[in-house]
Amino acid sequence: MSDHDPKRATAFLGTGWSFPPQFDASGGVVMRSDEQDIADSLQALFRTTPGERFLNPKFGVDVLSLLFEPISATLSTLKLDEIRMALLLFEPRIEVDSLTLDTSRQPEGLIELALDYRVRATDTRYSLVVPYAELGANLVSSALFGERGRR
Repeated sequence: MSDHDPKRATAFLGTGWSFPPQFDASGGVVMRSDEQDIADSLQALFRTTPGERFLNPKFGVDVLSLLFEPISATLSTLKLDEIRMALLLFEPRIEVDSLTLDTSRQPEGLIELALDYRVRATDTRYSLVVPYAELGANLVSSALFGERGRR
């Protein structure tokens, strides 16, 4: 391999289970590699609440709790700092370029986390938007009122 071989540059980015976990026709686990593995790892981090993984109780970010809190600049900044720390601890393969929390639709039960990041090994840029929706109210509403209870 030459020093400029792209496969060599990404070889250490890793291989892991897809997220959410998927299985192929033979029953084997679908694996992801390189940048796709990083994207799946970020989804796993953002979709896991701390305490969910009993062997790694600090893994995850708690954004859903914001759906029930009055959002202030202080609280938003605190949550963004918590998310940055989680990214630093659990996804060292990336460098965060931008991280924002859009709470403009909080009264509708939606908060969006937007992340712009670079893969350190390749200096490739990516964007990820993770919507957090409070599903419980919609489920209760539809159970009580049927489809007319949904917005």
